[in-house]
Amino acid sequence: MTDSSRAIADYWDAASSGFDDEPDHGLRAAPTREAWARRVRGWLPAGPADVLDAGCGTGSLAELVAAGGHRVTGVDLAPRMVARARAKLAAAGLPGQFLVGDAGAPPIQEGSFDVLLCRHLIWTLPEPERALRAWVRLLRPGGRLVLVEGRWREAGEQTAPYVVGAERLPWGGGVGADELAAAVRPLVAELRIDPLSGDAALWGGPVNDERYALVAHL
Repeated sequence: MTDSSRAIADYWDAASSGFDDEPDHGLRAAPTREAWARRVRGWLPAGPADVLDAGCGTGSLAELVAAGGHRVTGVDLAPRMVARARAKLAAAGLPGQFLVGDAGAPPIQEGSFDVLLCRHLIWTLPEPERALRAWVRLLRPGGRLVLVEGRWREAGEQTAPYVVGAERLPWGGGVGADELAAAVRPLVAELRIDPLSGDAALWGGPVNDERYALVAHL
């Protein structure tokens, strides 16, 4: 692990205890949880699929994936996040595999998954376009990429700074749908953008910034 990746892991380890306090992180409120469950059902195939949750955090989306009958694997650089994800699925009586590793270059064999799901991770990556290419290689023929992203108003208002060097991240603070689509389009057969800003239930209240899901098929 490099000094940079260790600093990132330490940052998210420190954030893990309060991470689920955010409505869209912990999904503790029934309306928020159902809003995300409904979206996840629409993004994933109907039949049981092998799903990789890249940057799984505390496992809230992984739990929804497993509850839908899919086989879920989560990967995150922060060991305490991974520990919470394992505990969350175990408490729910759901199967799931979780790995500590770089979600931008998961330590997983290529062609292992039907779906790669990633939420609000890409802004943290020093080489996001390299990660996109790596993620596509993890998918089987006909697989799909589901990226829940945005450009967040709050990004410029944080009082607690991110790790040293974050100001040099290509997509620090988020990435707009048009820019992300331009990066993904050469790697896939088709894609669509699902706007999410107007669905207040997803976020625990109204938001005024850009939030969306990019859903791409190989």
